Amino acid sequence: MSTSATPSPPRTIPPGYLLPFILVTSLFALWGFANDITNPMVAAFKSILLISNFESSLVQAAFYGGYCFMAIPAALLIKRFSYKFGILAGLTLYAAGCLLFIPSGYLMTFWAFLIAYFIMTCGLSFLETSANPYILSMGDEATATRRLNLAQAFNPLGSITGMLIAKEFILARLDPADDATRSTLSQTDPAAFAALQKSDLAVIIAPYAILGGVVFLVFIVFAIARLPKVAGEEDRQLNAGATLGRLLKNKRYLEGVVAQAFYVGAQIMCWTFIIQYGVNELGMERTVAQGYNVIAMVIFVSSRFLCTYLLHFVSSGRLLAGLAIGGGLLILGTIYLQGMPGLYCLIGVSACMSLMFPTIYGIALDGLGDDAKLGSAGLILAIGGGCLMPPLQGAIMDGTGALGLTATRVSFFLPLICFVVIAIYGYRTYRYHQAAGRVAAH
Repeated sequence: MSTSATPSPPRTIPPGYLLPFILVTSLFALWGFANDITNPMVAAFKSILLISNFESSLVQAAFYGGYCFMAIPAALLIKRFSYKFGILAGLTLYAAGCLLFIPSGYLMTFWAFLIAYFIMTCGLSFLETSANPYILSMGDEATATRRLNLAQAFNPLGSITGMLIAKEFILARLDPADDATRSTLSQTDPAAFAALQKSDLAVIIAPYAILGGVVFLVFIVFAIARLPKVAGEEDRQLNAGATLGRLLKNKRYLEGVVAQAFYVGAQIMCWTFIIQYGVNELGMERTVAQGYNVIAMVIFVSSRFLCTYLLHFVSSGRLLAGLAIGGGLLILGTIYLQGMPGLYCLIGVSACMSLMFPTIYGIALDGLGDDAKLGSAGLILAIGGGCLMPPLQGAIMDGTGALGLTATRVSFFLPLICFVVIAIYGYRTYRYHQAAGRVAAH
């Protein structure tokens, strides 16, 4: 009688990739820090420069515009050279953008800061276009989505750090004068107002300058480190036209790009405008409202690890649809519930968003092989949802409201629409996997 050994399931992280996995995963925290030290700056610049919600939200337009602008060029350069080249290029631009805050502060003009944000996120676009598909390739394809979710779980740790730095070392150190006081001062004593602006801008500059130095040190580490080649990386022929043609015919991939754009838009709107919700609806100080942003990120981190575990038992599409429905219901609470319950609902949305980015990413790139390099660029390009939607929400917030609701509450119908789109994508993915399973069974 003979028995055959049951093959062991593939490991999420093969032993030979452990150290490179740890190094590349550190980048997820690094760009998470940049994202979430920046979100509160929308409120900060609004007060310092006395601009509207729409104008201040151009911080997000510049920040996420860099992702859009550089995504395709980054993918082509990574394809031509290597993932390591992409990481080093990204770290260079990231550090340069941070250091440009120093001359921007001396110029005291909003456009200079927007340029610095744009250059910084051109670097982040390189990092995300490199790191996400590189992580997916570090092992068996069957464990790729799980591996990416694990790496993405460390992104919020950087985000929490960025939020705390923004709260304790920026918002708490800005002059406490409110917008009305600043507006009066700008008219009665322009010199004193300029001095106040200069002092507040110096508070903003310092953390970004330090961040630039830290990113430069990380650049040195990666320049020295040996990163292994992965399957398909030896092929350096661009073949961009043929690859793009295949991607444009891939319906599941295109739906993933659309879903990712709406997800990023929802995420940035919910996190950026927690401060405005707390200030406008509940009369909170900015630092207090930012504290609730930190709580939202802690919930996000906790939920990310929990949902990553749930992927062992629930299909990615089904879980994504369920989380999107939950997020939509909580947004309805944010819109219609008065007082603290509405804010609690807005915070709770983070639990539902926790798994969305890496899950959509993994689903969209599933089975693309080497096309994933350019395909990854399309998903990073989709981060443009964070470029377009926050200014639109800011413009609604500058209005007078509707349907018996304040303008702030009305503005949250935008993320509600986003969650509806994501729920549809999750459901369609679930049905696709069901159909594929039935075909395989026959």
